[in-house]
Amino acid sequence: MSTYAILSDIHSNIYALRAVVEHAKRFGTEQFINLGDILYGPIAPQETYHYLQSLDAVTICGNQDRQIFQATQSELDSNSTMKFIWQQLDEEAHAWMKSLPFDCQITDEIYACHGTPNDDLEYLLEDASQGYAQLRPDRAILDRLDGQPSPIILCGHTHTPRCVTLSTGQMVINPGSVGMPAYTDDAPFLHSMENYSPHARYATLSLNSHHQWEVAFHSVVYDVDSAVMQASLRERQDWVHFLTTGRGLSEQKIKEL
Repeated sequence: MSTYAILSDIHSNIYALRAVVEHAKRFGTEQFINLGDILYGPIAPQETYHYLQSLDAVTICGNQDRQIFQATQSELDSNSTMKFIWQQLDEEAHAWMKSLPFDCQITDEIYACHGTPNDDLEYLLEDASQGYAQLRPDRAILDRLDGQPSPIILCGHTHTPRCVTLSTGQMVINPGSVGMPAYTDDAPFLHSMENYSPHARYATLSLNSHHQWEVAFHSVVYDVDSAVMQASLRERQDWVHFLTTGRGLSEQKIKEL
């Protein structure tokens, strides 16, 4: 039996990452797949980078990885978290991020992207136009796949664990987020993605003796307090809220922050 651990959206949370990897190894995982958004966050970007170098994971680039190495001086001056990340990461880490592919055909059956096959900022499975995550219709998902034929499609970006079988028979899997259980974003409209608990999340993909793919989703307890302490040191109270509650920001909370 082949077993893959599918990780996504680590967001510099070394504490969650370590717990997830240890958990996955207990399940007999043979290979790790990392779907991007790896080092952006106010927790431990450099330490996360070093840890991943020993994991030998198939890794692709996420939108926020790209935004790190494309950051302008103006963006560094206006974004304290981005400035912290640049201060943390060495040249080797920057070079590694730049080398990551946009997507990856992992095997004949398994394809991986961060957002969609054409856009690392687009949500593949979810429509968040009403302010929260709703599953897109089958046709809308297929349109965003743009003819990608692989039987197994892996995606991240929305931090929302989900497995969807399409009318084509293809299975689309989002493992959820290892390091950030919720977020609120105002682009292109105000919305929150929520998991309603602080657990680290990932998925395992296994090929059984009948050559059928089986998916399991995992919620892993980890040292949230240490992650929260680092976010607090960076004065990211929004992240403290996301990490401790798994919930987005209410309009009142946004005003308070």
